[in-house]
Amino acid sequence: MTSWESYIKEYKSYLKLERGLSENTIANYAFDVEKLVTHLENTKQEVSPLKIDEQALQGFIYAISGVVNARSQTRIISGLKSFFKFLIFEGYRETTPLELIEIPKVGRKLPDTLSTEEIDTLIGAIDLSKNEGERNRAMLETLYSCGLRVSELVTLKLSDLFFEEGFIKVTGKGNKQRFVPIGTATQNYIVLYKDSVRNHQAIKKGFEDTLFLNRRGSGLTRAMVFTIIKDLAVKINLQKTISPHTFRHSFATHLLENGADLRAIQMMLGHESITTTEVYMHLDRKHLSKVLNAYHPRNH
Repeated sequence: MTSWESYIKEYKSYLKLERGLSENTIANYAFDVEKLVTHLENTKQEVSPLKIDEQALQGFIYAISGVVNARSQTRIISGLKSFFKFLIFEGYRETTPLELIEIPKVGRKLPDTLSTEEIDTLIGAIDLSKNEGERNRAMLETLYSCGLRVSELVTLKLSDLFFEEGFIKVTGKGNKQRFVPIGTATQNYIVLYKDSVRNHQAIKKGFEDTLFLNRRGSGLTRAMVFTIIKDLAVKINLQKTISPHTFRHSFATHLLENGADLRAIQMMLGHESITTTEVYMHLDRKHLSKVLNAYHPRNH
Protein backbone atom coordinates (compact mmCIF):
# COMPACT_ATOMS: atom_id res chain seq x y z
CA MET A 1 0.00 0.00 0.00
CA THR A 2 3.02 2.29 -0.38
CA SER A 3 1.42 3.90 -3.47
CA TRP A 4 -1.40 5.14 -1.23
CA GLU A 5 1.12 6.69 1.17
CA SER A 6 2.76 8.80 -1.54
CA TYR A 7 -0.59 10.05 -2.88
CA ILE A 8 -1.84 10.84 0.63
CA LYS A 9 1.37 12.79 1.27
CA GLU A 10 0.83 14.80 -1.94
CA TYR A 11 -2.83 15.30 -0.97
CA LYS A 12 -1.85 16.74 2.41
CA SER A 13 0.55 19.16 0.74
CA TYR A 14 -2.24 20.20 -1.64
CA LEU A 15 -4.66 20.84 1.25
CA LYS A 16 -2.06 22.96 3.02
CA LEU A 17 -0.65 24.95 0.11
CA GLU A 18 -3.63 25.18 -2.26
CA ARG A 19 -6.56 25.12 0.15
CA GLY A 20 -4.85 26.83 3.11
CA LEU A 21 -6.40 24.41 5.63
CA SER A 22 -5.23 24.03 9.23
CA GLU A 23 -3.05 21.10 10.33
CA ASN A 24 -5.95 19.65 12.33
CA THR A 25 -8.35 19.76 9.34
CA ILE A 26 -5.70 18.25 7.05
CA ALA A 27 -5.14 15.40 9.53
CA ASN A 28 -8.90 14.68 9.57
CA TYR A 29 -9.08 14.58 5.75
CA ALA A 30 -6.07 12.24 5.55
CA PHE A 31 -7.51 10.02 8.30
CA ASP A 32 -10.63 9.40 6.17
CA VAL A 33 -8.46 8.09 3.32
CA GLU A 34 -6.34 6.03 5.74
CA LYS A 35 -9.53 4.31 6.97
CA LEU A 36 -10.12 3.15 3.40
CA VAL A 37 -6.51 1.93 3.10
CA THR A 38 -6.85 -0.05 6.34
CA HIS A 39 -10.05 -1.67 5.02
CA LEU A 40 -8.30 -2.65 1.77
CA GLU A 41 -5.40 -4.18 3.71
CA ASN A 42 -7.75 -6.09 6.04
CA THR A 43 -9.71 -7.48 3.09
CA LYS A 44 -6.48 -8.23 1.14
CA GLN A 45 -7.40 -6.00 -1.81
CA GLU A 46 -4.20 -4.97 -3.60
CA VAL A 47 -5.49 -1.96 -5.50
CA SER A 48 -3.94 1.47 -6.06
CA PRO A 49 -5.78 4.81 -5.67
CA LEU A 50 -5.61 5.14 -9.46
CA LYS A 51 -7.34 1.80 -10.12
CA ILE A 52 -9.84 1.49 -7.26
CA ASP A 53 -13.43 1.29 -8.53
CA GLU A 54 -16.96 1.95 -7.31
CA GLN A 55 -17.47 -1.67 -6.19
CA ALA A 56 -14.49 -1.52 -3.82
CA LEU A 57 -15.72 1.79 -2.40
CA GLN A 58 -19.22 0.35 -1.92
CA GLY A 59 -17.69 -2.52 0.05
CA PHE A 60 -15.82 -0.09 2.29
CA ILE A 61 -18.92 2.03 2.93
CA TYR A 62 -20.95 -1.09 3.71
CA ALA A 63 -18.24 -2.16 6.19
CA ILE A 64 -18.13 1.16 8.05
CA SER A 65 -21.94 1.46 8.13
CA GLY A 66 -21.97 -1.27 10.77
CA VAL A 67 -19.61 0.56 13.13
CA VAL A 68 -20.23 4.31 12.69
CA ASN A 69 -23.39 6.42 12.61
CA ALA A 70 -24.82 8.18 9.54
CA ARG A 71 -23.18 11.51 10.43
CA SER A 72 -19.72 9.89 10.61
CA GLN A 73 -20.37 8.02 7.35
CA THR A 74 -21.23 11.30 5.68
CA ARG A 75 -18.03 12.92 6.90
CA ILE A 76 -15.86 9.98 5.74
CA ILE A 77 -17.48 9.87 2.29
CA SER A 78 -17.05 13.64 1.94
CA GLY A 79 -13.36 13.25 2.85
CA LEU A 80 -12.91 10.53 0.22
CA LYS A 81 -14.69 12.63 -2.41
CA SER A 82 -12.23 15.42 -1.69
CA PHE A 83 -9.29 13.00 -2.13
CA PHE A 84 -10.48 11.68 -5.49
CA LYS A 85 -11.23 15.21 -6.71
CA PHE A 86 -7.60 16.00 -5.89
CA LEU A 87 -6.44 13.02 -7.98
CA ILE A 88 -8.54 14.29 -10.91
CA PHE A 89 -7.27 17.84 -10.40
CA GLU A 90 -3.67 16.61 -10.58
CA GLY A 91 -4.38 14.49 -13.67
CA TYR A 92 -3.89 11.12 -11.96
CA ARG A 93 -7.47 9.98 -12.64
CA GLU A 94 -10.17 11.01 -15.10
CA THR A 95 -13.18 10.03 -12.98
CA THR A 96 -14.07 9.49 -9.33
CA PRO A 97 -15.30 6.07 -8.13
CA LEU A 98 -17.65 7.90 -5.77
CA GLU A 99 -19.67 9.52 -8.58
CA LEU A 100 -22.79 7.42 -8.01
CA ILE A 101 -22.39 6.79 -4.27
CA GLU A 102 -24.94 8.70 -2.22
CA ILE A 103 -24.14 10.37 1.07
CA PRO A 104 -26.51 9.25 3.88
CA LYS A 105 -29.15 11.83 4.68
CA VAL A 106 -28.46 13.30 8.11
CA GLY A 107 -30.75 15.59 10.04
CA ARG A 108 -28.78 18.67 10.92
CA LYS A 109 -28.60 19.49 14.60
CA LEU A 110 -29.83 23.01 15.07
CA PRO A 111 -27.48 25.15 17.15
CA ASP A 112 -28.65 26.45 20.52
CA THR A 113 -29.29 30.18 20.61
CA LEU A 114 -29.95 32.82 23.24
CA SER A 115 -32.64 35.49 23.05
CA THR A 116 -31.53 39.12 23.25
CA GLU A 117 -33.03 39.22 26.76
CA GLU A 118 -30.96 36.20 27.84
CA ILE A 119 -27.79 37.76 26.43
CA ASP A 120 -28.53 41.03 28.24
CA THR A 121 -29.15 39.15 31.50
CA LEU A 122 -25.98 37.09 31.08
CA ILE A 123 -23.77 40.12 30.40
CA GLY A 124 -25.59 42.08 33.09
CA ALA A 125 -24.52 39.45 35.66
CA ILE A 126 -20.82 40.30 35.18
CA ASP A 127 -19.26 41.78 38.32
CA LEU A 128 -17.86 45.10 37.09
CA SER A 129 -16.28 45.86 40.47
CA LYS A 130 -13.48 43.46 39.50
CA ASN A 131 -10.87 44.29 36.87
CA GLU A 132 -11.73 41.23 34.83
CA GLY A 133 -15.36 42.37 34.79
CA GLU A 134 -14.68 45.13 32.24
CA ARG A 135 -12.67 42.67 30.15
CA ASN A 136 -15.37 39.99 30.28
CA ARG A 137 -18.10 42.44 29.27
CA ALA A 138 -16.02 43.71 26.34
CA MET A 139 -15.28 40.10 25.29
CA LEU A 140 -18.87 38.88 25.37
CA GLU A 141 -20.14 42.02 23.63
CA THR A 142 -17.53 41.42 20.90
CA LEU A 143 -18.47 37.72 20.59
CA TYR A 144 -22.12 38.59 20.13
CA SER A 145 -21.92 41.78 18.08
CA CYS A 146 -19.30 40.44 15.63
CA GLY A 147 -20.20 36.73 15.56
CA LEU A 148 -16.65 35.58 16.26
CA ARG A 149 -15.37 32.09 16.92
CA VAL A 150 -13.71 31.85 20.35
CA SER A 151 -10.33 31.23 18.68
CA GLU A 152 -10.79 34.47 16.73
CA LEU A 153 -11.67 36.34 19.91
CA VAL A 154 -8.62 35.27 21.94
CA THR A 155 -6.24 36.06 19.06
CA LEU A 156 -7.74 39.51 18.35
CA LYS A 157 -5.05 42.20 18.39
CA LEU A 158 -4.97 45.92 19.06
CA SER A 159 -3.68 46.34 15.51
CA ASP A 160 -6.82 44.57 14.25
CA LEU A 161 -9.09 47.38 15.51
CA PHE A 162 -10.13 49.87 12.85
CA PHE A 163 -12.70 51.79 14.86
CA GLU A 164 -12.69 54.92 12.70
CA GLU A 165 -13.79 52.78 9.76
CA GLY A 166 -16.14 50.73 11.99
CA PHE A 167 -14.43 47.36 11.38
CA ILE A 168 -12.19 44.80 13.04
CA LYS A 169 -9.83 42.48 11.15
CA VAL A 170 -10.46 38.85 12.07
CA THR A 171 -8.13 35.91 11.38
CA GLY A 172 -10.27 32.81 10.92
CA LYS A 173 -9.79 29.17 9.90
CA GLY A 174 -6.79 28.50 7.67
CA ASN A 175 -5.42 31.96 8.57
CA LYS A 176 -8.00 33.54 6.26
CA GLN A 177 -8.64 37.16 7.16
CA ARG A 178 -11.89 39.08 6.90
CA PHE A 179 -13.16 42.49 7.99
CA VAL A 180 -16.22 42.42 10.24
CA PRO A 181 -18.33 45.48 11.14
CA ILE A 182 -18.31 46.45 14.83
CA GLY A 183 -20.96 48.65 16.43
CA THR A 184 -20.27 51.84 18.39
CA ALA A 185 -21.53 50.38 21.69
CA THR A 186 -19.10 47.42 21.45
CA GLN A 187 -16.27 49.77 20.48
CA ASN A 188 -16.99 51.79 23.63
CA TYR A 189 -16.83 48.68 25.84
CA ILE A 190 -13.45 47.75 24.33
CA VAL A 191 -12.09 51.28 24.80
CA LEU A 192 -13.33 51.31 28.41
CA TYR A 193 -11.57 47.99 29.10
CA LYS A 194 -8.36 49.23 27.48
CA ASP A 195 -8.36 52.56 29.34
CA SER A 196 -9.41 51.32 32.78
CA VAL A 197 -7.76 47.87 32.93
CA ARG A 198 -5.44 46.82 30.14
CA ASN A 199 -3.34 49.99 30.04
CA HIS A 200 -2.59 49.63 33.77
CA GLN A 201 -1.40 46.01 33.89
CA ALA A 202 2.01 44.48 33.32
CA ILE A 203 2.07 42.75 29.94
CA LYS A 204 4.26 39.72 29.22
CA LYS A 205 6.64 39.80 26.28
CA GLY A 206 4.97 38.63 23.09
CA PHE A 207 1.48 39.76 24.16
CA GLU A 208 1.93 43.51 23.71
CA ASP A 209 -0.51 43.52 20.77
CA THR A 210 -3.01 40.98 22.18
CA LEU A 211 -6.30 42.71 23.04
CA PHE A 212 -7.78 40.52 25.76
CA LEU A 213 -5.31 39.55 28.50
CA ASN A 214 -5.49 37.46 31.65
CA ARG A 215 -4.43 38.78 35.06
CA ARG A 216 -0.83 37.70 34.44
CA GLY A 217 -0.61 39.80 31.27
CA SER A 218 -0.68 36.99 28.71
CA GLY A 219 -3.36 35.79 26.30
CA LEU A 220 -6.54 34.06 27.35
CA THR A 221 -7.16 30.45 26.38
CA ARG A 222 -10.36 29.25 24.74
CA ALA A 223 -11.05 27.15 27.86
CA MET A 224 -10.93 30.28 30.05
CA VAL A 225 -13.58 32.02 27.91
CA PHE A 226 -15.70 28.86 28.06
CA THR A 227 -15.43 28.82 31.88
CA ILE A 228 -16.36 32.52 32.17
CA ILE A 229 -19.54 31.93 30.16
CA LYS A 230 -20.43 28.73 32.03
CA ASP A 231 -20.05 30.49 35.40
CA LEU A 232 -22.32 33.34 34.29
CA ALA A 233 -24.95 30.85 33.07
CA VAL A 234 -24.94 29.19 36.52
CA LYS A 235 -25.11 32.60 38.20
CA ILE A 236 -28.34 33.56 36.39
CA ASN A 237 -29.70 29.97 36.55
CA LEU A 238 -29.90 29.74 32.75
CA GLN A 239 -31.53 26.44 31.77
CA LYS A 240 -29.57 26.04 28.54
CA THR A 241 -26.25 24.40 27.71
CA ILE A 242 -24.18 27.22 26.25
CA SER A 243 -20.63 27.91 25.13
CA PRO A 244 -18.79 30.77 23.39
CA HIS A 245 -20.13 29.41 20.09
CA THR A 246 -23.69 30.07 21.32
CA PHE A 247 -23.02 33.79 20.96
CA ARG A 248 -21.97 33.23 17.34
CA HIS A 249 -25.12 31.21 16.66
CA SER A 250 -27.23 33.92 18.28
CA PHE A 251 -25.52 36.64 16.21
CA ALA A 252 -26.41 34.86 12.94
CA THR A 253 -29.92 33.92 14.02
CA HIS A 254 -30.86 37.40 15.23
CA LEU A 255 -29.53 39.00 12.03
CA LEU A 256 -31.52 36.56 9.90
CA GLU A 257 -34.70 37.03 11.93
CA ASN A 258 -34.44 40.78 11.48
CA GLY A 259 -34.17 40.55 7.70
CA ALA A 260 -30.41 40.40 7.03
CA ASP A 261 -29.24 38.89 3.76
CA LEU A 262 -27.86 35.33 4.10
CA ARG A 263 -24.89 36.14 1.86
CA ALA A 264 -23.93 39.09 4.11
CA ILE A 265 -24.13 36.84 7.18
CA GLN A 266 -21.93 34.27 5.41
CA MET A 267 -19.26 36.92 4.79
CA MET A 268 -19.35 38.17 8.38
CA LEU A 269 -19.10 34.64 9.80
CA GLY A 270 -16.29 33.74 7.42
CA HIS A 271 -18.04 30.64 6.05
CA GLU A 272 -16.46 29.30 2.86
CA SER A 273 -19.77 27.82 1.69
CA ILE A 274 -23.27 29.32 1.88
CA THR A 275 -24.60 25.85 2.84
CA THR A 276 -22.77 26.16 6.18
CA THR A 277 -24.60 29.42 6.86
CA GLU A 278 -27.98 27.91 5.91
CA VAL A 279 -28.03 25.93 9.18
CA TYR A 280 -29.13 29.21 10.80
CA MET A 281 -32.35 29.25 8.82
CA HIS A 282 -34.23 27.59 11.67
CA LEU A 283 -36.70 30.44 12.08
CA ASP A 284 -39.99 29.77 13.85
CA ARG A 285 -43.16 29.33 11.81
CA LYS A 286 -44.64 32.59 13.08
CA HIS A 287 -41.70 34.57 11.72
CA LEU A 288 -41.86 32.77 8.36
CA SER A 289 -45.60 33.51 8.12
CA LYS A 290 -44.91 37.20 8.71
CA VAL A 291 -42.31 37.19 5.92
CA LEU A 292 -44.72 35.45 3.52
CA ASN A 293 -47.57 37.82 4.35
CA ALA A 294 -45.36 40.87 4.01
CA TYR A 295 -43.55 40.03 0.78
CA HIS A 296 -45.51 37.56 -1.35
CA PRO A 297 -47.52 39.34 -4.09
CA ARG A 298 -50.56 37.06 -3.66
CA ASN A 299 -50.94 38.31 -0.06
CA HIS A 300 -51.15 41.97 -1.03
